[in-house]
Amino acid sequence: MRVLALLLTFVMASTGARANERGDVQSPWLILPTLSSNPKLGTSAGALTAYLHRFDEDSRVSMFGLAAQYSSTGSLVAGAFAKTSSGRDHHRVVVFAGGGRIENDYDDFLGSGVPLKTEDKLWALAGRYLYRFRGPWFAGAQGSFTNYQILGQSTLEDQVLTVLGLTGFQGGSLGVVLYRDSRDDDNMPTGGWLLNLNNLAYRDWLGAEDAFDVYRADLRFFWEHGGGHVLALRQNNQWTVDAPPAAYAPVTLRGYKFGQYLGQKMSSLEAEERLRLGERWTATVFAGLASLYGDQLEGTDPENLYVNGGMGIQFILKPEEKSLAALEYAKGEGDNQGIYLRLGYAF
Repeated sequence: MRVLALLLTFVMASTGARANERGDVQSPWLILPTLSSNPKLGTSAGALTAYLHRFDEDSRVSMFGLAAQYSSTGSLVAGAFAKTSSGRDHHRVVVFAGGGRIENDYDDFLGSGVPLKTEDKLWALAGRYLYRFRGPWFAGAQGSFTNYQILGQSTLEDQVLTVLGLTGFQGGSLGVVLYRDSRDDDNMPTGGWLLNLNNLAYRDWLGAEDAFDVYRADLRFFWEHGGGHVLALRQNNQWTVDAPPAAYAPVTLRGYKFGQYLGQKMSSLEAEERLRLGERWTATVFAGLASLYGDQLEGTDPENLYVNGGMGIQFILKPEEKSLAALEYAKGEGDNQGIYLRLGYAF
């Protein structure tokens, strides 16, 4: 806990975590240093700056921000984002624009037994609009455009990527969303459940080099118990149809290198116990299981099953907005592991 407190000394001063002289106003600005050590980016450091605003009393807190991170592997990623709730929470919008260069060093790429160094170049624009049509139910649309390119760092590695069929993908996509959200809060839910069903259709008339489809189903439950403790469960799925290998579904559990383990389909189950330690401190213990399947992969084969576990500690930066900073350690199989300091819970 002392480690996280030291890391957040700057954050508390920058976010207005302390009241002003009258004791009744907090700054709308949030500035958070971000630190991580994980198999994807190595040891990374950066910052997130965001402006918080509530459009009306019945809407949830909106956030407009910038984030950037640089790693010891030479990777650089940056982006701008907006997440808004307005019109008495009848309208929700999420927009992201960003890109970067990601240097990877795989010991065993996609289970092929081949060590591989790659450079991923990415820029992307994505957005989603939701409209509340009845009670906790929303419907809407989403779209994205990305230019994702994977490059080997030597001629041999380029040849390996070609043999594996991984050269990246480019193009635009559109899709629809059905969304149910009965959570009592976006950032620190203590009850309710969320259902997120959506798809993205990549088509040549949208500039896509390959026509394929991605379907997602994300289900989350939250139960408060004891003295403010919360049990959170997430069941997450991603299915692809006619997708190029670079667009296959990844294992998304904490502690794993994003994009190293891919399959036509992925399903996962995560459980997290969120323990209330005090007025502004919480702790988490979590575990998860993911399965890759489809094509020639059997989802029940132990080689296609991935487990993780870990723990974390969180500090509530702004009690009114229920925004928090989280420091977590996650361990997967073998050498897969990660340390993360970020804004908010994992889900």
